[in-house]
Amino acid sequence: MNIADIPASASGPWPAPAKLNLLLHITGQRADGYHELQTLFQFLTFGDWLYFDLRSDADVQLSGEPAGVAAADDLTVQAAILLKESTGCSSGVSIYNDKRLPSGGGLGGGSSDAATTLAVLNKLWKLGLSLDELAGLGLRLGADVPVFVRGQAAWAEGVGEILSPVSLPEPWFLVVHPQVSVSTANIFSDPGLTRDTPRTKIPDPLTGVGNNDCEAVVRRKHPEVAAALDWLNAFAPARMTGTGACVFAAFESEAAANVIAAQVPARWSSFVARGVNLSPLRQALV
Repeated sequence: MNIADIPASASGPWPAPAKLNLLLHITGQRADGYHELQTLFQFLTFGDWLYFDLRSDADVQLSGEPAGVAAADDLTVQAAILLKESTGCSSGVSIYNDKRLPSGGGLGGGSSDAATTLAVLNKLWKLGLSLDELAGLGLRLGADVPVFVRGQAAWAEGVGEILSPVSLPEPWFLVVHPQVSVSTANIFSDPGLTRDTPRTKIPDPLTGVGNNDCEAVVRRKHPEVAAALDWLNAFAPARMTGTGACVFAAFESEAAANVIAAQVPARWSSFVARGVNLSPLRQALV
């Protein structure tokens, strides 16, 4: 979207940061079809930017939604409407999304946008909901939304909603997007997906312990993701985040990550960002 189209009266920019799944273990499948998992979330200093312009009517409107996504299906709109309906709030808002994170990339862009919408509108509309209440609303929008609402690096279990805050090293990451979109539903429904990884305690993913159980399926279905993993592995241990398509590797410094970023094949996109335990959104709200 064109930043010049955002009115001067809008509040922002508010960060909707990316996340990485430093590992992802699928430990079982419930009777309702949802998968039990264990995963380790950390945030990045890179993501979408949201602006909120309070309206004189009760409408919720959106500009800058992802290509091919109707406004009514966008998680920021759904989050704003859910917040209004849950509190009886009669206010309206125009939401402007400076979208940087790819759809189907495994970086949590939609969930992060929803969390930022909940947290910022709770502040701007002066609703006074607690972090627990906002996280509860977020869970109704998606399993990853609560971790973005709480804004703390976390070990997640259940379907991803049982969160234990953790303190992790904060390296620099090179994230490579191989320009494909991966459907989470398609990966989780694949009969070849590993669903019986033994439960474990919180490991240190930067030592090479743990893995992403979705990676084998994504490699088979999306050869370009496999190519990106193989390419990045030549420089540092590489993993896929979430159900893909983005892959990442950790480096001790921004300079070291930038050296490899300069060599990323032109057919892919990439960025360098730092891993952080307190999300940019929480820092901005504080």
